[in-house]
Amino acid sequence: QADLVESGGGTVQAGESLKISCAASGIIFSTYNMAWYRQTQGLQRELVARIDTGSNTNYVDSVKGRFTITRDSGKNTVYLQMDNLKPGDTGVYICNAQHKHFTQVNYWGQGTQVAVSS
Repeated sequence: QADLVESGGGTVQAGESLKISCAASGIIFSTYNMAWYRQTQGLQRELVARIDTGSNTNYVDSVKGRFTITRDSGKNTVYLQMDNLKPGDTGVYICNAQHKHFTQVNYWGQGTQVAVSS
């Protein structure tokens, strides 16, 4: 049974940094592309950052230059380093694992709350 557990969320002031983590179990981590999505109240879930099995990354325009996604295969963990946070970054950050070949195989975490005050 696959399990994704996020941690590291919290409340910070604008301009501060935060690093969130997603620990994966029950999957062969090296065969999954990993991503962070953001869910804000009343809005759709938005893809924030993605890292594939070759560590290639892509980001939504609003976080480019401020957020960095990385993965640690030894720990089966994906991270999102968030710098210069803005109030618009507020939301529930949800981890996603998608098999690199069988894209219908998708797993989601429960999410971790990030709140940025001005």
